[in-house]
Amino acid sequence: MSGVFEGRCILVVGASSGIGAELTRQLLDQGAEVIAWGRQHPEQTGWGSKVQFAPWDVMSGTEAPTSSLPEKLHGLVYLPGSIPLKPFHRTSPDDFRQTLEINFLGAVRAIQAALPALKGSGDASVVLMSTVASRIGMPFHSAIASAKSAIEGLTLSLASEYAAQGLRFNAVAPSLTRTPLAQNLLSTPEKAEASARRHPLGRVGEAGDPAALVRFMLSPEAGWMTGQVVGVDGGLGNLKAL
Repeated sequence: MSGVFEGRCILVVGASSGIGAELTRQLLDQGAEVIAWGRQHPEQTGWGSKVQFAPWDVMSGTEAPTSSLPEKLHGLVYLPGSIPLKPFHRTSPDDFRQTLEINFLGAVRAIQAALPALKGSGDASVVLMSTVASRIGMPFHSAIASAKSAIEGLTLSLASEYAAQGLRFNAVAPSLTRTPLAQNLLSTPEKAEASARRHPLGRVGEAGDPAALVRFMLSPEAGWMTGQVVGVDGGLGNLKAL
């Protein structure tokens, strides 16, 4: 699949670490031009000089840096997120609002900002991030499951609204993945082992697992795929571990 992204420009919001960093590496390896929006320049990744970076904090209320976009944008991925885990009775309305801001409303702002350039390409793909917790009930996940369920509804709605214009919208729903965002949940061997046992495939995810699926959804090879929410979760969303 080398070169499948040649001549294609992809916007990655949140490229500096975790899934975003791995995805950007894969896109660059396959010939994509990558524009990165985020709070930190991805220079520590080793390929930071190969991307066009524009600073944007989705929680700041500032306008997205649309001047960094070309006339034709072939893909957008929104990756900023959070994993706030609290009992429901201790989850305040502010907790819900903050979770919605970073996981859902930030995605809305990014899509609206990039929409003219996405329309310009005629065959653009947008990929958003959900969670396995939107599919199965998990204690302490009320805020994040609510925000990511909103992402799934947005994905389906926009897929329908823009299909006639050649824009595709899909979402990826990972389970626990070994990234800086999840480091507190995997901070000891005991925690990591317990988390692995909950998954039918016997391990937690690595950044490359969801990144590979996102990369496929962005590619022309997924050109007949839209309105889908696909789990990459070690089987947790549909199966019961032995």
